[in-house]
Amino acid sequence: RGVLVRRFTGDSTPYSFPPPRPISLVKEWPETPPFSKKDFFRADEGDDENFYNLPRLVYHIDEPAVASLTQYYRANVSPGSNILDICSSWVSHYPVEFPKMMKRISGTGMNALELLANDQLTDYEARNLNVNPTLPYDDNSFDVVTCVVSIDYLIHPIDVLKEVRRVLRPGGKVIISQSNRCFPSKAIAMWLNM
Repeated sequence: RGVLVRRFTGDSTPYSFPPPRPISLVKEWPETPPFSKKDFFRADEGDDENFYNLPRLVYHIDEPAVASLTQYYRANVSPGSNILDICSSWVSHYPVEFPKMMKRISGTGMNALELLANDQLTDYEARNLNVNPTLPYDDNSFDVVTCVVSIDYLIHPIDVLKEVRRVLRPGGKVIISQSNRCFPSKAIAMWLNM
């Protein structure tokens, strides 16, 4: 894979998990979101591009979490899909066979070198969604959008999720995963105060 770091996937670990249970989501949102500016405050309001300037070729979740995500993707993403991984990095946690099975796997993330090291992406664009919360893709371009342990860093998550909806095809899926790990200085207050 060309990178001198330990890389694991959900298939190279001894962990397995039962399938998730369906949950009911809110279908109607108030006209005005029920959040205040302080919900999106971060202890470090400095330039994110400085914070993420150096590539961090580390896993931000542990092996069982990677295994769970990999297995979930395999069971819930259809072959031949067009996938977008937002807030991506050097790993996307997709099954190793996905690059051969999918039509397209695109990524956006903060660090171009990390995206370049991600051998599951067919294309990528480095983009700071906290500065420009638009996605550089046409309407109805993707069947699935994933965001792994990063939504808690977005200071405009509603705008980004509206963009996700725009680039998703009708009936598309959004898969957002969350962890108890984070960079506390960069995570928004809403997540840290949960």
